[in-house]
Amino acid sequence: MVPNVLQTKRLKLSAPEVGDEQAIFEACQDPAIARFVPLPYPYEPKHAAGFIQYTASAWEAGRELTWAIRSRDGLIGMTSLRVNRDEAEIGYWLAAGARGQGHAAEAVTAVLDFGFAVQGLGLARIEWRAAVGNAASARVAESLGFRFEGTLRQGIRLSSGRQDCWIAALLAKDERDPRRWPIG
Repeated sequence: MVPNVLQTKRLKLSAPEVGDEQAIFEACQDPAIARFVPLPYPYEPKHAAGFIQYTASAWEAGRELTWAIRSRDGLIGMTSLRVNRDEAEIGYWLAAGARGQGHAAEAVTAVLDFGFAVQGLGLARIEWRAAVGNAASARVAESLGFRFEGTLRQGIRLSSGRQDCWIAALLAKDERDPRRWPIG
């Protein structure tokens, strides 16, 4: 599969590429990202280079589609869809300086639109999972209409080991109005 470029009002989403290593490395030094994203520890520049190589092969195979989220200031985050037939799992992170400005919701909306579109991936279901306690990620998913489905015991593997995780999903036919979840 050829990487798709997605454009929003403020953002460009494109495959991570050679030249992005430093921005990825710097963002992944943030303890908040390291806490909730399964990264090697310590995260070194070679890991960023390996990540870019991995994303290229994953795009080619059509199994995981990863977009670098770019603003006019440069690379500010990542989002991806791990595809399994007609469903996928979405993930995303933003660099510390890009948080709180609506960038995550804007980028994820573009990925959802592509994922559900017949001329995109034609998915029936997109799942969201995050470690219990990742309130920032949960707020984004709530705002985009994901339906909370529960807590999976040790349902996610992070650098620190298996953790309980929240799970929510959005179906292609669902309205995307914001939701309130029972997670506090």
